[in-house]
Amino acid sequence: MPAKVVIVGAGFAGLVAARELQTAGVGVEIFEARDRIGGRAWTEERMSHTLELGATWVHWMQPFVWTEIARYGQEIYPSPDYERAYWIADGQVREGAEADLDAALARPQAKIFEGSEEFFPYPHDPLHVLSADYDGPDDVPERFRAADHGSVLDALRDGTFSQEEIDVCDAYWSAGYNGYTATASPLMAKHWAALSDHRLSLLDEQTLKFKLRNGMRGLYENIAADLRCPIHLSSPVTAVEHDDDGVRLTLEDGSVREADAVIVTIPIGALRYVGFTPDLPAPMRKVVAEGTNSTGFKIWIKVEGHHNFIATAPTGSPIAMMKSEYFLDDGTTILVGFGPDHTTIDLHDTAHVQQVVHQWRPDLTVVDSDGHDWCADRWSGQTWATIKSGQFIEGWSTFHDTDTRLYFAGADIAKGWNGVVVDGAIETGITTARRVLRELGTRGVKSAAAAQ
Repeated sequence: MPAKVVIVGAGFAGLVAARELQTAGVGVEIFEARDRIGGRAWTEERMSHTLELGATWVHWMQPFVWTEIARYGQEIYPSPDYERAYWIADGQVREGAEADLDAALARPQAKIFEGSEEFFPYPHDPLHVLSADYDGPDDVPERFRAADHGSVLDALRDGTFSQEEIDVCDAYWSAGYNGYTATASPLMAKHWAALSDHRLSLLDEQTLKFKLRNGMRGLYENIAADLRCPIHLSSPVTAVEHDDDGVRLTLEDGSVREADAVIVTIPIGALRYVGFTPDLPAPMRKVVAEGTNSTGFKIWIKVEGHHNFIATAPTGSPIAMMKSEYFLDDGTTILVGFGPDHTTIDLHDTAHVQQVVHQWRPDLTVVDSDGHDWCADRWSGQTWATIKSGQFIEGWSTFHDTDTRLYFAGADIAKGWNGVVVDGAIETGITTARRVLRELGTRGVKSAAAAQ
Protein backbone atom coordinates (compact mmCIF):
# COMPACT_ATOMS: atom_id res chain seq x y z
CA MET A 1 0.00 0.00 0.00
CA PRO A 2 1.40 3.47 -0.81
CA ALA A 3 2.12 5.73 2.15
CA LYS A 4 -0.32 8.48 3.07
CA VAL A 5 0.51 11.74 4.84
CA VAL A 6 -1.97 14.29 6.17
CA ILE A 7 -1.02 17.95 6.47
CA VAL A 8 -2.58 20.43 8.88
CA GLY A 9 -2.55 23.91 7.36
CA ALA A 10 -2.56 25.21 3.76
CA GLY A 11 -0.03 28.02 4.14
CA PHE A 12 3.26 28.00 2.28
CA ALA A 13 4.79 25.27 4.46
CA GLY A 14 1.83 22.94 4.01
CA LEU A 15 1.47 23.52 0.27
CA VAL A 16 5.18 23.06 -0.42
CA ALA A 17 5.37 19.94 1.77
CA ALA A 18 2.41 18.48 -0.13
CA ARG A 19 4.09 19.18 -3.47
CA GLU A 20 7.30 17.52 -2.29
CA LEU A 21 5.48 14.42 -1.02
CA GLN A 22 3.28 14.22 -4.10
CA THR A 23 6.34 14.25 -6.37
CA ALA A 24 7.69 11.24 -4.46
CA GLY A 25 4.46 9.32 -5.00
CA VAL A 26 3.05 9.69 -1.50
CA GLY A 27 -0.68 10.19 -1.02
CA VAL A 28 -1.47 13.54 0.61
CA GLU A 29 -4.51 15.24 2.13
CA ILE A 30 -4.51 18.83 3.43
CA PHE A 31 -6.83 20.19 6.13
CA GLU A 32 -7.11 23.97 6.47
CA ALA A 33 -9.11 25.72 9.20
CA ARG A 34 -9.69 28.88 7.16
CA ASP A 35 -11.89 29.22 4.10
CA ARG A 36 -8.85 30.06 1.97
CA ILE A 37 -5.27 28.94 1.36
CA GLY A 38 -2.15 30.99 2.10
CA GLY A 39 -2.06 31.06 5.90
CA ARG A 40 -0.47 34.31 7.10
CA ALA A 41 0.07 35.32 3.48
CA TRP A 42 -3.17 36.86 2.24
CA THR A 43 -3.47 39.04 -0.86
CA GLU A 44 -6.81 40.82 -1.13
CA GLU A 45 -8.44 43.89 -2.62
CA ARG A 46 -8.87 46.50 0.09
CA MET A 47 -9.19 50.29 -0.03
CA SER A 48 -9.41 50.19 -3.86
CA HIS A 49 -5.99 48.53 -4.14
CA THR A 50 -4.38 45.10 -3.96
CA LEU A 51 -2.91 44.79 -0.46
CA GLU A 52 -1.04 42.18 1.52
CA LEU A 53 -2.76 41.65 4.85
CA GLY A 54 0.11 39.41 5.92
CA ALA A 55 3.51 38.58 4.42
CA THR A 56 4.64 41.16 1.85
CA TRP A 57 8.33 41.53 1.02
CA VAL A 58 10.69 39.12 -0.75
CA HIS A 59 14.30 39.18 -1.93
CA TRP A 60 16.70 37.29 -4.18
CA MET A 61 18.94 36.57 -1.17
CA GLN A 62 16.13 34.53 0.39
CA PRO A 63 16.93 31.26 -1.41
CA PHE A 64 13.74 29.29 -0.94
CA VAL A 65 11.21 31.96 -1.89
CA TRP A 66 13.37 33.13 -4.78
CA THR A 67 13.28 29.61 -6.23
CA GLU A 68 9.48 29.75 -6.20
CA ILE A 69 9.47 33.22 -7.77
CA ALA A 70 11.64 31.85 -10.60
CA ARG A 71 9.64 28.62 -10.87
CA TYR A 72 6.34 30.41 -11.39
CA GLY A 73 7.64 33.35 -13.43
CA GLN A 74 6.71 36.03 -10.90
CA GLU A 75 8.15 39.55 -10.93
CA ILE A 76 9.18 41.92 -8.16
CA TYR A 77 9.18 45.71 -7.85
CA PRO A 78 10.46 48.08 -5.15
CA SER A 79 8.75 49.98 -2.41
CA PRO A 80 9.47 53.71 -2.76
CA ASP A 81 12.51 55.54 -1.45
CA TYR A 82 11.38 58.18 1.02
CA GLU A 83 11.64 61.92 0.47
CA ARG A 84 11.25 62.78 4.17
CA ALA A 85 11.67 61.06 7.52
CA TYR A 86 10.04 61.83 10.87
CA TRP A 87 11.19 60.17 14.07
CA ILE A 88 10.13 60.73 17.65
CA ALA A 89 13.11 60.75 20.00
CA ASP A 90 13.39 61.95 23.57
CA GLY A 91 9.78 63.12 23.34
CA GLN A 92 10.35 65.37 20.32
CA VAL A 93 9.52 64.96 16.63
CA ARG A 94 12.66 65.15 14.47
CA GLU A 95 12.51 65.71 10.72
CA GLY A 96 15.03 65.16 7.98
CA ALA A 97 15.91 63.13 4.92
CA GLU A 98 15.78 59.34 4.99
CA ALA A 99 19.59 59.44 5.15
CA ASP A 100 19.37 61.40 8.42
CA LEU A 101 17.27 58.70 10.05
CA ASP A 102 19.66 56.05 8.71
CA ALA A 103 22.56 57.98 10.23
CA ALA A 104 20.84 58.04 13.63
CA LEU A 105 20.41 54.26 13.42
CA ALA A 106 23.90 53.37 12.21
CA ARG A 107 25.98 53.43 15.41
CA PRO A 108 23.46 51.79 17.81
CA GLN A 109 22.49 49.13 15.26
CA ALA A 110 26.17 48.22 14.83
CA LYS A 111 26.27 47.64 18.59
CA ILE A 112 23.12 45.50 18.51
CA PHE A 113 24.62 43.45 15.66
CA GLU A 114 27.91 42.99 17.53
CA GLY A 115 28.91 39.32 17.64
CA SER A 116 26.77 38.28 14.69
CA GLU A 117 29.75 37.02 12.67
CA GLU A 118 31.17 34.77 15.38
CA PHE A 119 27.75 33.64 16.66
CA PHE A 120 26.44 32.70 13.21
CA PRO A 121 29.27 31.45 10.97
CA TYR A 122 26.58 29.46 9.10
CA PRO A 123 23.39 31.58 9.23
CA HIS A 124 21.15 28.73 8.02
CA ASP A 125 22.47 26.56 10.89
CA PRO A 126 21.80 29.07 13.67
CA LEU A 127 22.71 26.79 16.60
CA HIS A 128 25.99 25.65 15.05
CA VAL A 129 28.16 27.17 17.81
CA LEU A 130 26.41 24.86 20.32
CA SER A 131 26.95 21.74 18.21
CA ALA A 132 29.67 19.11 18.42
CA ASP A 133 30.97 20.32 15.04
CA TYR A 134 31.86 23.78 16.33
CA ASP A 135 35.63 24.31 16.49
CA GLY A 136 35.91 28.06 17.15
CA PRO A 137 36.95 29.99 20.28
CA ASP A 138 35.95 28.30 23.52
CA ASP A 139 34.16 31.33 24.96
CA VAL A 140 31.72 31.80 22.06
CA PRO A 141 29.10 29.18 23.11
CA GLU A 142 28.88 30.68 26.62
CA ARG A 143 28.50 34.22 25.25
CA PHE A 144 25.98 32.94 22.70
CA ARG A 145 23.84 31.49 25.48
CA ALA A 146 24.06 34.71 27.47
CA ALA A 147 23.00 36.73 24.40
CA ASP A 148 19.66 34.87 24.30
CA HIS A 149 18.57 36.64 27.49
CA GLY A 150 17.61 40.19 28.31
CA SER A 151 16.35 42.76 25.81
CA VAL A 152 17.45 43.58 22.29
CA LEU A 153 18.14 47.12 23.52
CA ASP A 154 20.30 46.12 26.50
CA ALA A 155 23.46 46.64 24.45
CA LEU A 156 22.62 50.36 24.30
CA ARG A 157 22.28 50.87 28.07
CA ASP A 158 26.00 51.43 28.80
CA GLY A 159 25.73 55.22 28.86
CA THR A 160 27.49 55.81 25.54
CA PHE A 161 24.32 56.07 23.42
CA SER A 162 21.98 59.04 23.33
CA GLN A 163 18.26 58.83 24.00
CA GLU A 164 17.71 59.56 20.32
CA GLU A 165 19.78 56.53 19.32
CA ILE A 166 17.95 54.31 21.80
CA ASP A 167 14.53 55.58 20.69
CA VAL A 168 15.12 55.09 16.95
CA CYS A 169 16.33 51.54 17.60
CA ASP A 170 13.38 50.89 19.91
CA ALA A 171 11.03 51.92 17.09
CA TYR A 172 12.92 49.85 14.52
CA TRP A 173 12.85 46.65 16.55
CA SER A 174 9.30 47.18 17.88
CA ALA A 175 8.30 46.93 14.23
CA GLY A 176 10.80 44.19 13.41
CA TYR A 177 9.94 41.90 16.32
CA ASN A 178 6.33 43.05 15.97
CA GLY A 179 6.26 43.03 19.74
CA TYR A 180 7.80 44.78 22.73
CA THR A 181 11.57 45.19 22.65
CA ALA A 182 11.78 44.67 26.43
CA THR A 183 11.01 40.96 25.97
CA ALA A 184 12.83 40.40 22.66
CA SER A 185 15.82 38.03 22.50
CA PRO A 186 18.96 39.91 21.37
CA LEU A 187 20.01 36.84 19.37
CA MET A 188 17.24 37.20 16.81
CA ALA A 189 18.48 40.64 15.73
CA LYS A 190 22.02 39.28 15.42
CA HIS A 191 20.74 36.33 13.38
CA TRP A 192 18.89 38.66 10.99
CA ALA A 193 22.15 40.59 10.62
CA ALA A 194 24.02 37.37 9.75
CA LEU A 195 21.39 36.53 7.12
CA SER A 196 22.03 40.01 5.66
CA ASP A 197 25.84 39.92 5.43
CA HIS A 198 25.95 41.82 8.75
CA ARG A 199 24.77 44.99 6.96
CA LEU A 200 21.81 47.07 8.13
CA SER A 201 21.16 48.34 4.60
CA LEU A 202 20.81 44.79 3.28
CA LEU A 203 18.58 43.79 6.20
CA ASP A 204 16.27 46.70 5.36
CA GLU A 205 16.31 45.70 1.70
CA GLN A 206 15.46 42.06 2.43
CA THR A 207 12.59 42.77 4.81
CA LEU A 208 10.97 45.99 3.54
CA LYS A 209 11.94 46.73 -0.06
CA PHE A 210 10.70 44.38 -2.81
CA LYS A 211 7.16 43.13 -3.40
CA LEU A 212 5.56 40.74 -5.90
CA ARG A 213 3.66 42.31 -8.80
CA ASN A 214 0.95 39.66 -8.52
CA GLY A 215 1.08 39.61 -4.74
CA MET A 216 1.81 36.63 -2.54
CA ARG A 217 -1.17 34.89 -4.12
CA GLY A 218 0.89 34.74 -7.31
CA LEU A 219 2.96 32.13 -5.45
CA TYR A 220 0.57 30.28 -3.16
CA GLU A 221 -2.13 29.92 -5.81
CA ASN A 222 0.39 28.58 -8.32
CA ILE A 223 1.76 26.06 -5.83
CA ALA A 224 -1.77 24.90 -5.02
CA ALA A 225 -2.55 24.57 -8.73
CA ASP A 226 0.32 22.06 -9.03
CA LEU A 227 -1.23 19.81 -6.37
CA ARG A 228 -3.40 16.82 -7.21
CA CYS A 229 -4.32 16.14 -3.61
CA PRO A 230 -7.51 17.40 -1.92
CA ILE A 231 -7.33 20.62 0.09
CA HIS A 232 -10.18 20.66 2.60
CA LEU A 233 -11.01 24.26 3.54
CA SER A 234 -12.98 25.27 6.66
CA SER A 235 -11.82 21.99 8.21
CA PRO A 236 -10.13 22.67 11.57
CA VAL A 237 -8.24 19.80 13.18
CA THR A 238 -8.92 19.59 16.91
CA ALA A 239 -6.97 16.48 17.93
CA VAL A 240 -3.95 14.50 16.77
CA GLU A 241 -3.18 11.01 18.03
CA HIS A 242 0.28 9.81 17.07
CA ASP A 243 2.62 6.89 17.68
CA ASP A 244 5.36 4.93 15.92
CA ASP A 245 2.95 3.35 13.45
CA GLY A 246 0.72 6.20 12.30
CA VAL A 247 -1.60 9.04 13.16
CA ARG A 248 -5.29 9.71 13.68
CA LEU A 249 -6.77 13.19 13.15
CA THR A 250 -10.08 14.37 14.57
CA LEU A 251 -11.73 17.30 12.82
CA GLU A 252 -14.01 19.89 14.40
CA ASP A 253 -17.02 18.25 12.75
CA GLY A 254 -16.18 14.97 14.48
CA SER A 255 -14.86 13.13 11.43
CA VAL A 256 -11.64 11.17 11.66
CA ARG A 257 -8.74 10.61 9.25
CA GLU A 258 -5.97 8.05 9.62
CA ALA A 259 -2.60 8.17 7.91
CA ASP A 260 1.00 7.02 8.14
CA ALA A 261 2.22 10.46 9.28
CA VAL A 262 1.08 14.05 9.88
CA ILE A 263 2.85 17.36 9.28
CA VAL A 264 1.43 20.13 11.44
CA THR A 265 2.17 23.55 9.94
CA ILE A 266 -0.03 25.86 11.98
CA PRO A 267 1.62 28.74 13.90
CA ILE A 268 2.88 28.25 17.44
CA GLY A 269 0.20 30.70 18.60
CA ALA A 270 -2.58 28.37 17.43
CA LEU A 271 -1.19 25.06 18.70
CA ARG A 272 -3.02 25.45 22.00
CA TYR A 273 -6.27 24.70 20.18
CA VAL A 274 -5.10 21.25 19.09
CA GLY A 275 -5.05 18.32 21.51
CA PHE A 276 -2.10 15.94 21.09
CA THR A 277 -2.11 12.33 22.34
CA PRO A 278 0.40 11.64 23.72
CA ASP A 279 0.96 15.22 24.80
CA LEU A 280 3.76 17.25 23.29
CA PRO A 281 7.12 17.05 25.08
CA ALA A 282 7.63 19.55 27.90
CA PRO A 283 9.95 21.91 25.93
CA MET A 284 7.32 22.28 23.18
CA ARG A 285 4.52 22.79 25.69
CA LYS A 286 6.55 25.51 27.37
CA VAL A 287 6.92 27.45 24.11
CA VAL A 288 3.21 27.05 23.29
CA ALA A 289 2.26 28.29 26.77
CA GLU A 290 4.65 31.28 26.61
CA GLY A 291 3.83 32.25 23.04
CA THR A 292 6.26 34.12 20.82
CA ASN A 293 7.21 37.78 20.98
CA SER A 294 4.70 38.53 18.20
CA THR A 295 1.98 40.54 19.92
CA GLY A 296 1.72 43.32 17.35
CA PHE A 297 -0.08 44.25 14.16
CA LYS A 298 0.21 45.47 10.59
CA ILE A 299 -2.09 48.25 9.39
CA TRP A 300 -2.84 49.89 6.06
CA ILE A 301 -3.76 53.60 6.19
CA LYS A 302 -5.11 55.75 3.35
CA VAL A 303 -4.54 59.50 3.57
CA GLU A 304 -5.52 62.42 1.34
CA GLY A 305 -2.84 63.66 -1.05
CA HIS A 306 0.44 62.15 -2.18
CA HIS A 307 2.99 62.02 0.63
CA ASN A 308 6.29 60.16 0.50
CA PHE A 309 7.83 59.59 3.93
CA ILE A 310 8.79 57.19 6.70
CA ALA A 311 7.96 57.80 10.37
CA THR A 312 9.01 56.03 13.58
CA ALA A 313 8.21 56.22 17.29
CA PRO A 314 9.49 54.28 20.33
CA THR A 315 7.54 52.23 22.87
CA GLY A 316 4.45 54.14 23.99
CA SER A 317 3.17 54.89 20.51
CA PRO A 318 0.68 52.37 19.09
CA ILE A 319 2.42 52.59 15.69
CA ALA A 320 6.20 52.13 15.83
CA MET A 321 6.89 52.50 12.10
CA MET A 322 4.81 53.86 9.24
CA LYS A 323 5.83 54.39 5.63
CA SER A 324 4.40 55.26 2.23
CA GLU A 325 3.73 52.33 -0.10
CA TYR A 326 1.25 53.25 -2.84
CA PHE A 327 0.32 56.52 -4.59
CA LEU A 328 -3.16 56.13 -6.07
CA ASP A 329 -4.61 57.84 -9.12
CA ASP A 330 -7.37 59.38 -7.01
CA GLY A 331 -4.78 61.55 -5.27
CA THR A 332 -4.48 59.46 -2.09
CA THR A 333 -1.53 57.62 -0.53
CA ILE A 334 -1.65 54.22 1.17
CA LEU A 335 0.75 53.85 4.08
CA VAL A 336 1.72 50.65 5.87
CA GLY A 337 2.34 50.64 9.61
CA PHE A 338 3.50 48.25 12.34
CA GLY A 339 3.17 48.29 16.10
CA PRO A 340 4.11 46.06 19.05
CA ASP A 341 0.68 45.59 20.68
CA HIS A 342 -2.49 44.72 18.76
CA THR A 343 -4.65 45.72 21.74
CA THR A 344 -3.60 49.38 21.52
CA ILE A 345 -5.27 50.13 18.19
CA ASP A 346 -8.46 49.38 16.30
CA LEU A 347 -7.31 48.68 12.76
CA HIS A 348 -10.61 49.97 11.36
CA ASP A 349 -11.14 53.02 13.60
CA THR A 350 -10.02 55.86 11.33
CA ALA A 351 -10.57 58.48 14.03
CA HIS A 352 -8.13 56.72 16.38
CA VAL A 353 -5.66 56.10 13.57
CA GLN A 354 -5.92 59.80 12.69
CA GLN A 355 -4.81 60.71 16.23
CA VAL A 356 -1.80 58.41 16.01
CA VAL A 357 -0.75 59.70 12.58
CA HIS A 358 -1.00 63.29 13.81
CA GLN A 359 1.87 62.77 16.27
CA TRP A 360 4.14 63.00 13.20
CA ARG A 361 2.05 64.85 10.63
CA PRO A 362 -0.85 67.02 11.90
CA ASP A 363 -1.55 68.04 8.31
CA LEU A 364 -2.57 64.54 7.15
CA THR A 365 -6.20 63.48 6.81
CA VAL A 366 -6.89 59.76 7.23
CA VAL A 367 -9.75 58.60 5.01
CA ASP A 368 -9.58 54.85 5.64
CA SER A 369 -7.67 52.15 7.50
CA ASP A 370 -7.68 48.38 7.27
CA GLY A 371 -5.87 45.22 8.29
CA HIS A 372 -6.29 41.83 9.90
CA ASP A 373 -5.73 41.22 13.61
CA TRP A 374 -3.59 38.09 13.39
CA CYS A 375 -3.07 37.93 17.15
CA ALA A 376 -6.82 37.77 17.76
CA ASP A 377 -7.23 35.23 14.96
CA ARG A 378 -7.74 31.76 16.46
CA TRP A 379 -5.91 30.13 13.56
CA SER A 380 -2.70 32.11 14.03
CA GLY A 381 -2.64 33.69 17.51
CA GLN A 382 0.28 35.89 16.46
CA THR A 383 1.76 37.76 13.52
CA TRP A 384 5.09 36.52 12.15
CA ALA A 385 6.95 34.55 14.83
CA THR A 386 9.64 36.53 16.60
CA ILE A 387 11.63 35.32 19.53
CA LYS A 388 11.29 36.10 23.21
CA SER A 389 14.21 36.27 25.58
CA GLY A 390 15.41 32.70 26.16
CA GLN A 391 13.58 31.21 23.18
CA PHE A 392 16.28 31.32 20.53
CA ILE A 393 17.99 28.29 22.05
CA GLU A 394 15.05 26.67 23.84
CA GLY A 395 12.17 27.60 21.54
CA TRP A 396 11.59 27.07 17.83
CA SER A 397 14.23 24.32 17.58
CA THR A 398 12.37 22.06 20.02
CA PHE A 399 9.81 21.37 17.27
CA HIS A 400 12.47 19.73 15.12
CA ASP A 401 12.78 16.75 17.46
CA THR A 402 9.91 14.29 17.25
CA ASP A 403 10.13 10.52 17.67
CA THR A 404 6.71 9.44 16.39
CA ARG A 405 4.89 9.97 13.10
CA LEU A 406 4.12 13.56 14.19
CA TYR A 407 6.15 16.27 12.40
CA PHE A 408 6.14 20.07 12.42
CA ALA A 409 6.84 22.67 9.72
CA GLY A 410 6.23 26.38 9.26
CA ALA A 411 7.99 29.73 9.25
CA ASP A 412 7.95 29.80 13.06
CA ILE A 413 10.49 26.96 13.27
CA ALA A 414 12.71 27.68 10.26
CA LYS A 415 16.48 27.63 10.62
CA GLY A 416 17.04 30.45 8.14
CA TRP A 417 14.53 33.30 7.98
CA ASN A 418 12.68 32.24 11.10
CA GLY A 419 9.20 33.69 11.27
CA VAL A 420 9.52 37.00 9.50
CA VAL A 421 9.35 36.08 5.80
CA VAL A 422 7.86 33.36 3.62
CA ASP A 423 11.33 31.97 2.90
CA GLY A 424 11.37 30.13 6.22
CA ALA A 425 7.98 28.52 5.62
CA ILE A 426 9.10 27.13 2.27
CA GLU A 427 12.37 25.93 3.79
CA THR A 428 10.59 23.85 6.42
CA GLY A 429 8.00 22.56 3.96
CA ILE A 430 10.79 21.04 1.91
CA THR A 431 13.02 19.80 4.71
CA THR A 432 10.21 18.31 6.78
CA ALA A 433 8.71 16.53 3.78
CA ARG A 434 12.11 15.03 2.94
CA ARG A 435 12.50 13.85 6.52
CA VAL A 436 9.08 12.20 6.38
CA LEU A 437 10.03 10.45 3.15
CA ARG A 438 13.27 9.14 4.63
CA GLU A 439 11.64 7.88 7.79
CA LEU A 440 8.58 6.38 6.12
CA GLY A 441 10.89 4.61 3.68
CA THR A 442 13.00 3.15 6.46
CA ARG A 443 10.00 2.05 8.47
CA GLY A 444 8.36 0.64 5.35
CA VAL A 445 11.32 -1.58 4.62
CA LYS A 446 11.38 -2.82 8.22
CA SER A 447 7.66 -3.53 8.18
CA ALA A 448 7.94 -5.49 4.94
CA ALA A 449 10.83 -7.51 6.29
CA ALA A 450 8.92 -8.26 9.49
CA ALA A 451 5.90 -9.38 7.49
CA GLN A 452 8.02 -11.89 5.56
